[in-house]
Amino acid sequence: MKMYARGIAVVAITRVGVETALKIKEALNNSGLTSTVYTLKKYSKNGAVPMEKTVADFVKDTYGTVDALVGVMATGITIRAVAPLLESKLTDPAVIGVDAPGRFIISLLAGHYGGANELTRIIAEGIGATAVITTATDATGKKSVEELAKNLHLIIQNPESLAAVNSVLVNGDRMVVVIVGDIEIPFDQVGCYEIKRAQNSPEALDIINNYDAGVLITPEPLTLELLQTDKTHKPFAILKTKRMIVGLGARKDSSTDSIIKAVDKVLEEAHLPLASVNSFATVDIKRNSPAMIKAAEWLGKPLEFLSVDALRSLNHKDLSPDSKLVQEKIGVGGVCERAALLTAGKNPKLIVKKTKLDGVTVAVAEGE
Repeated sequence: MKMYARGIAVVAITRVGVETALKIKEALNNSGLTSTVYTLKKYSKNGAVPMEKTVADFVKDTYGTVDALVGVMATGITIRAVAPLLESKLTDPAVIGVDAPGRFIISLLAGHYGGANELTRIIAEGIGATAVITTATDATGKKSVEELAKNLHLIIQNPESLAAVNSVLVNGDRMVVVIVGDIEIPFDQVGCYEIKRAQNSPEALDIINNYDAGVLITPEPLTLELLQTDKTHKPFAILKTKRMIVGLGARKDSSTDSIIKAVDKVLEEAHLPLASVNSFATVDIKRNSPAMIKAAEWLGKPLEFLSVDALRSLNHKDLSPDSKLVQEKIGVGGVCERAALLTAGKNPKLIVKKTKLDGVTVAVAEGE
């Protein structure tokens, strides 16, 4: 499982809360998720990191650097700490509340797009607690537009449509997902909705008009022509594909087979089909690596090469700590994450951080 690539901060402020936080960390670790427990200095133990500031200041400094924040404390404290920092359900990290004894796990913010609902279920199952999820689509067993976008790695282009489209879902009316062009998506992530294909956006809207609402999945931004049509349309959300890049690194003796297996494993765990990948990227010294070149050819994707200087120049908040060994060998502290981020386009973000498998390192970045 590869999610929440920037990590999960678990914050506790009582002795009992720290015990629960450490159980949460263990449960997350068992699910393949990276987390750090933070607490007051007097309660720090067993790997819990002491906070040198107030909860409010710690949350303020941490909020934009992690994918999820779990507050093991009174829910009111967590809400007051994050309230001044809220921006959008599409950009805020997942925020979860947990009572100190660990009886209830409450999805508070960014339930769908930020993954709070999913993380709530993982923690509850892992420590034997009750998951509390109140979003309307979850209560009815339906996947919201935000959840579809997150699962399929898509950008919501018209977020103002979400209330109307999700209302149709909650009320049990008919919704359709229309895929424009030859985009390949994992249908098991779509849910129970009907799936149709269209050659272009106007054709997709004609299909949506036969339903109560729809989701249009497109490889291109919404055109002005589509916006200016005189036709009356049912509510529809537009989800655009992202640019997905797999960054690669490998030892000199790595085989083609080991590279292919590493890529397949990472993509499978990220629920990302190979068809959604735009290209692979690595450092330019791999131009002379038959194994790397053959692996990319076998997987059917272009392989882009970046200079050591370009990789070294990247400064990005998602990067893992540099490797001294890699730094000594090629002059930069890491390859796969940097190559993926540099090639992903606008607003790049790591969705899978550096993963080592049999001498091969793999990272996945998405961008616009």
